[in-house]
Amino acid sequence: MAWRCTGTTNAELIKNMAKHGLVNSERVLAAMSKVDRANYVYNKANIGHGATISAPHMHAHAVENLLPLLRPGARVLDVGAGSGYLVAVLHHLVAVLHHLVADGTGTVVGIEHVPELVDWSVQNLARDGLGAALAGGRIRMVAGDGRKGPYDAIHVGAAAPTMPAELVEQLARPGRMFIPVGTVAQQIVQVDKDADGNVTQQELFDVKVRTTMRAMGWLLRLLTARRSTCRSRIARRRPNSIWSLNAVRTKL
Repeated sequence: MAWRCTGTTNAELIKNMAKHGLVNSERVLAAMSKVDRANYVYNKANIGHGATISAPHMHAHAVENLLPLLRPGARVLDVGAGSGYLVAVLHHLVAVLHHLVADGTGTVVGIEHVPELVDWSVQNLARDGLGAALAGGRIRMVAGDGRKGPYDAIHVGAAAPTMPAELVEQLARPGRMFIPVGTVAQQIVQVDKDADGNVTQQELFDVKVRTTMRAMGWLLRLLTARRSTCRSRIARRRPNSIWSLNAVRTKL
């Protein structure tokens, strides 16, 4: 995916993506229009701590792909949430409004392995008018354990060398995951679980490494640890995750 989207304002950016067919749903258009990307970017794509924010067209692809599962009231997990931008967009898609006030249903959990990024993302979300959603638990930004599934939709912003089975297990029935898989050569993979628990995978398109950062293994270990495992036990030993400590973390 080499398409570059531009715009001097957030409104112009969204308009250009819609013009080029990257945003096709009115729901996605409305949700992305409510989130000012400028509140979530430190310096162009850089968001600090060696991390980057995904390109706007990649966020558009992800949301359009997950849209059938992003119904009001759904539970969503964003792994590698970074600045919190996509969490905000997802929130606007799953929040349930009652007399124009969110009634507490529809939850988005954003998980990130850099505590400073989690703190910054909370500030970004509050600045973007989502303080009430944070206070009410409809948006949760955490550094560490992102369990408490199942989730109707899962977005992964970090490349896994192989398909993480533990994340697939956390999908609801039905549920869908949008995830980049691979090391140097990567593909975006759509993972679907039907009402009977049957899982299918479909490669959507190739992607290229843009920026890498070491160490997401301990995060996935916490994310996918079986509920029977004591957290204190996890903290005392070195992680032994399907994502090693030297795993490549890719923001697309």
